[in-house]
Amino acid sequence: MPGRYGVPTDPDYQERLAEFEARIRRGEKIEPGDWMPEEYRRQLIRMISQHAHSEVVGMLPEGAWITRAPTLKRKMILVAKVQDEAGHGQYLYHAAETLGISREAMLEALLSGKAKYSSIFNYPTLTWADIGTIGWLVDGAAIKNQTMLAQCSYGPYSRAMVRICAEETFHHKQGKEMVLLYAQGTPKQRAMAQDAINRWWWPALMMLGPHDKDSPNTEVLVRWGIKTKTNDQVRQEFINEHAPEILAAGLSIPDPELRYDEKSGNWLHGPINWDEFWQVVSGNGPMNKERLEARRRAHAEGAWVREALEAYAAKQKKAAVAV
Repeated sequence: MPGRYGVPTDPDYQERLAEFEARIRRGEKIEPGDWMPEEYRRQLIRMISQHAHSEVVGMLPEGAWITRAPTLKRKMILVAKVQDEAGHGQYLYHAAETLGISREAMLEALLSGKAKYSSIFNYPTLTWADIGTIGWLVDGAAIKNQTMLAQCSYGPYSRAMVRICAEETFHHKQGKEMVLLYAQGTPKQRAMAQDAINRWWWPALMMLGPHDKDSPNTEVLVRWGIKTKTNDQVRQEFINEHAPEILAAGLSIPDPELRYDEKSGNWLHGPINWDEFWQVVSGNGPMNKERLEARRRAHAEGAWVREALEAYAAKQKKAAVAV
């Protein structure tokens, strides 16, 4: 009999696959103990672990500004946000573990450079305005993707996304509030906000993934309900929301071809520099080496904590057996 993870060579694979896809069409959630195609499992592990890695690496560009926050209030907000991101990584690693992969295997893939994380976190944060812009644009793009993933056909991923989306919504609002405040401030503050928009606009569009025609995984992800919208659909939603808000704030967008199309009701953008995107994804971005080195250093320095937790767990288990 075929196992929990079906492969095409299983004798009854096609029958099980048909029922599996019928469940997805009915809107049912696939749970950890259910039969699923091996490719469904593989794609989920790739996506969820990449998402988890993005959360923990994403702590770095913002965390660097905690000690340089302009006020105690802003520092507290930023500390809370970075802490949220650590929690998001935990939720997602747990969701991935339900698919039979270990936390250690996922972290090894990240630290070795084999696993990917979001391209956006390989850009530097140069000014305090970057913190607000990350909240408004980067988290804004992430929310568009994550609200879609909250409808994912895999139950543990879907449920993790519900809580993550609720917290990311606060991050988005905080970032927007910061940038709008600086846009109305002194000439120096306004210039700082505009500079941040100029640098983060295109990377935010890129982080939503390549165009659908260039995305080899989109078809199967949509077919199996892992994604309910394509990269281009999510990117269009992001532009339609954020472009008019940025312009209404008196700021400009670094895209001379950006325009509103009355016929479609969409804001149309110019060509994206995908060469830059693939360079960053390939490990040649502005901060790729620094980000990975920071994670490797943190992992090494935290070894004693993991060892202490394992020793404590072993002691508790031994005490329970004695009773």
